[in-house]
Amino acid sequence: MVITKLVFALCLFINGELVEHRIQDSLSTCLKMKREATRNMDMENKQFMCGEVEAELSTNVDGSKTIEKIITSK
Repeated sequence: MVITKLVFALCLFINGELVEHRIQDSLSTCLKMKREATRNMDMENKQFMCGEVEAELSTNVDGSKTIEKIITSK
């Protein structure tokens, strides 16, 4: 089942193209994860961004949610 909801997302862009997005509990958690990822990887041609987005979410087998598609960003 797919639902639409407003969530915080950590997004990874490579060469300006969105390649990955993960739901975060809050903006502060998102910024923390962004800092950790930026420190631990080669950032050439990569950019992380945190933001509140309206997204289509699906439920995984373990009950967690996954972003299927970002509809709009705030």
